[in-house]
Amino acid sequence: MMNKNKKKDDLSGRIIRTIGYVFISFLALSCLLPFVIMVSASFENEKILVREGYHLFPKEFTMYAYEVILGGNNEIIGSYIVTILLTVIGTGLGLFITAMTGYVLQRPDFLRRNKVSLFLFFTTLFSGGLVPFYLLMTRYLHLKNNYLAILIPSLISAWNIIMMKNFIRNAIPHSVSEAANIDGASPFVTFLKVIIPMSKPALATIGLFIGLGYWNEWYNSMLFLDSSVQFRPLQLLLYNLINRAEYLKNSMAGKNILTQDLPLETVKLATAVLATGPIILAYPMVQKYFISGITVGAVKG
Repeated sequence: MMNKNKKKDDLSGRIIRTIGYVFISFLALSCLLPFVIMVSASFENEKILVREGYHLFPKEFTMYAYEVILGGNNEIIGSYIVTILLTVIGTGLGLFITAMTGYVLQRPDFLRRNKVSLFLFFTTLFSGGLVPFYLLMTRYLHLKNNYLAILIPSLISAWNIIMMKNFIRNAIPHSVSEAANIDGASPFVTFLKVIIPMSKPALATIGLFIGLGYWNEWYNSMLFLDSSVQFRPLQLLLYNLINRAEYLKNSMAGKNILTQDLPLETVKLATAVLATGPIILAYPMVQKYFISGITVGAVKG
């Protein structure tokens, strides 16, 4: 009797797991399909795309949209280099500052930790506004047409610091730091050699957030970088390219010119591919840490 019940439990477990795998696979494909269609449509002929809509595979393969964007010059290559450097440097510095601040704020021997935490949380509720921010960056810090105006504002996020603080508090006992201090390690050495290696899930998760923020940044670039800067970040460059294409098509609409030959829609899709393609490669590197970093760091502390 027990063997029969055990076999029934095993069979029902396999059925449930199979249904779960099928559902998750279907969900994953449904998330992947729009991106595949976007890539396919970026290689489609503009006339076919406008007339027939999107297809899983291009009916008439062409790279004209990419030729329009790349244009045979080094502008987009320079923008890629600027964006990659901003993302790498900003993510590294942002992670170090965030981890160091979160570590200090969770230490019981830091007497003013609650007041500092309240001050950080207060900044998430109220903002000084755009005009004071612009005046601070341009008139007082003199960062007009300077890449530091893009790098500095995104280095610190109150939410990331709170997440890091809660992760260290819940995942790393304070006794570990005390043991390191007893062995003669200073607080900074303890942070570098003990806390950082044990905080990989939170660092990977927060690093992904910071990296995505720098990669997708265009608003501050639009505010502080004008045409005198040779290479602007990638997102701003692609944004300007789309605006130029729309302006060109609208200005020719009332003239005897075949505006359908202008690849406006395919340029938009090609722009999305160029903007999102490289950063997608970073996600598999941090995927195994992502869930644990989110769940542990999100516990209210």
